[in-house]
Amino acid sequence: MEQPTPAGILKTVFGYDEFRPHQREIIERLVGGGDALVLMPTGGGKSLCYQIPAMVRPGTGIVVSPLIALMQDQVEALRQLGIRAAFLNSMLDQQAAWEVEQALLAGDLDLLYVAPERLMMPRMLELLDQAEIALFAIDEAHCVSQWGHDFRPEYIQLSVLHERFPAIPRIALTATADGPTRREIVERLDLAKAEQFISGFDRPNIRYRIAENTGNARDRLLRFLRQEHDGEAGIVYCLTRKKVDQTAEWLQGKGLVVLPYHAGLPAEVREVNQQRFLREDGVIIVATIAFGMGIDKPDVRFVAHLNLPKSLEAYYQETGRAGRDGASADAWMLYGLSDVIMLRQMQASSEAGEEHKRVERHKLDAMLGFCELTTCRRQALLRYFGDELEQPCGNCDTCLEAPETWDATVPAQMALSCVHRTGQRFGVNYLVGVLLGKEDERIQRFGHDRIPTYGIGTDLDQNEWRNLYRQLIARGLLAVDIEGYGGLQLTEACRPVLRGDVTLQLRKLAKRAAVRKSRSRKATQFSEPADIELFDRLRERRLELSKEQGVPAYVIFHDATLAEMVERRPASIQQMAEISGVGERKLSAYGEAFLDTIAAGHDRGHQDR
Repeated sequence: MEQPTPAGILKTVFGYDEFRPHQREIIERLVGGGDALVLMPTGGGKSLCYQIPAMVRPGTGIVVSPLIALMQDQVEALRQLGIRAAFLNSMLDQQAAWEVEQALLAGDLDLLYVAPERLMMPRMLELLDQAEIALFAIDEAHCVSQWGHDFRPEYIQLSVLHERFPAIPRIALTATADGPTRREIVERLDLAKAEQFISGFDRPNIRYRIAENTGNARDRLLRFLRQEHDGEAGIVYCLTRKKVDQTAEWLQGKGLVVLPYHAGLPAEVREVNQQRFLREDGVIIVATIAFGMGIDKPDVRFVAHLNLPKSLEAYYQETGRAGRDGASADAWMLYGLSDVIMLRQMQASSEAGEEHKRVERHKLDAMLGFCELTTCRRQALLRYFGDELEQPCGNCDTCLEAPETWDATVPAQMALSCVHRTGQRFGVNYLVGVLLGKEDERIQRFGHDRIPTYGIGTDLDQNEWRNLYRQLIARGLLAVDIEGYGGLQLTEACRPVLRGDVTLQLRKLAKRAAVRKSRSRKATQFSEPADIELFDRLRERRLELSKEQGVPAYVIFHDATLAEMVERRPASIQQMAEISGVGERKLSAYGEAFLDTIAAGHDRGHQDR
């Protein structure tokens, strides 16, 4: 039997004519027996980099994946392609697990997905000793890093793979890792001899938008959902479980299909909600960061943050769950001063060592600086990861509508002086009350209605003062008393401002602009009503088939494949085989069904005319 080639598998199994950047080189490296470290943006095609070599090389590819709940869908998607795949985890009963083990030993599997905890069990390692292994793939490899955002201590033990199976090639993959994280992956996984493949971090289809939270966050979120993403799937991230529950319940009351997800919910509820999100169209998940790692849903049209992420790594990873299919998507965020204070306090109360806390503080500072930018956000985000974009992107809020700046030197001096004269122990709301000259019992009790800064700030309103204080904290001119009650304290960096040695240009508080309705996916792709109708009918047919099969709709075909069917109108099996994403197995299983739908739409169009 002729040995399959990577290009042949790409076409016949996956239905694609060409490799994406770096895929061919990575695959050739693994097929040749070499190790690889792959850093590729979400949606860039990382999984093909180990799936195809596992099918070319003799034996079974062992995939280490951190999320048990998603393995079933990943395996089902591979089986739809005719790939012999299975998983071993606690979801299987004893008999089912034994059958998978026997298939592994018999060489009847192309790919086997295993959680790191399971892989490290002595019995599992002994089983692998008896099997023929094609390669080891370590997915979400940033989990190995103590400085990363999804640290999993069991990942550190994976260096045993090199020690126990030195001749088996290994590939470690992640979508996001800065320089220190990459170095730690190499060190902890013993990948010093691995070739590194670092693709650009840019996700040009994602529009980055960040605004100040002026106290009406839920209403603004609702407008964003209804006016820009009506009926589309997305994720809303909140910092706390309580906020997740409250936000989900409120949005449900507004008639949206919304489900909560956080670690405080019963496991069965989390599982049901996650499966509905993956398998149904137009479901919105409101979640803490417990949700999302490894999510493989391609048609997530937005990721919204109602709180500040703790680092740019976390922000990039979370926003990267939108638009995996390459179509336009939004990364939308509101944040405020309370987020900064809460995250600072969480860092201070952590049981981590001082070095770890210092790194976390730097990461939060970088996140804050990113939010307060007046220049292109994408350029700054890519630069943080060591990537460069020569020209502003034209697809972020600061490019589309340049923020106004103002000379805030004198108001900043007032704000800093107020911190000093009140004893450096009060929070923002209190300080703003003093500056505005409010008649407040606490202010009078402490005698702060008699200090020089009382009532001198009436030229700005409350939101403008809060915006100013937030920017002073972001620039390091003020620190938050993280061990007390969030009082503000002066730093050495504020002295030149107080002395008048420097001028301070800050962002103006953005006035709420009229919402520009984003073009919907269908409107972007199609202008003719008949095309839009056919696209909808193809999605309906896909949904029917997915329910029959018990798999997520995107496992049948991605939206991009359906869109190409609309554009090319295949009329035969041979023409359908030329559609990107239609491999031999799917052509056999679904080709006729979708040809019938296209033909029915064509006939209807003739009748209408």
